[in-house]
Amino acid sequence: MSAATTLQGSAGAPLAWQWAAFEALSAADVYAMLALRQDVFVVEQECIFSDIDWRDQTAFHLLAWQMHDGARILAGYLRILAPGAKFVECAIGRVVSAPALRGTGVGRQLVARGLQHAQLLYPGQPVRIGAQLHLADFYAGFGFRTASAPYDEDHILHVEMLREGQS
Repeated sequence: MSAATTLQGSAGAPLAWQWAAFEALSAADVYAMLALRQDVFVVEQECIFSDIDWRDQTAFHLLAWQMHDGARILAGYLRILAPGAKFVECAIGRVVSAPALRGTGVGRQLVARGLQHAQLLYPGQPVRIGAQLHLADFYAGFGFRTASAPYDEDHILHVEMLREGQS
C-alpha cells in the first residue's frame, strides 16, 4: 500500500519529526523514504530516472511521520547534502510530501525545518537547490532566488535556486 492511499483523510494528525544520518535509519525507514520518493517522483510524475544516486549514505535525512490507523506512515521527507556533494554549496533535495497531505503545510514545515538544520550543520553557508520550475515561487517564499536558466532534468523543467547564508 502506498503512502498516497494510506493517508487518505488524515491531514489533521500531528507529525513526528526524525532527523538522522543514513546509518542511523532503520531498514523500515529507508524503505519508507524510497517508497515515497518512488511513488511521487517516478510513478506520479511519470519520470523514469534513477532515484538511488548513492548520495543518501552521506546525507542527513528529515522524515515526517504520521500515525494513521495504528501505523506509522511517512508523510514527508527531504535530505541535506554537505557542500561539495552535489553543488559547491550545501544542498537540500528530494523534498516530497505524501500526495494526500498536499496543501496542509507539510511541505512548508519540511523546508523550514530543513533550512534550520542546514544552518546548524553548516553555519552561515548558502543553500542551493535544484527546484522544479513550477515550485520556484514556493521556494522564493523561503528566501531562495533563481540562480540559473531553466533546464531539463529527466523531462521536467528545473531551475537552480540559491539562498544566501544566514547568520
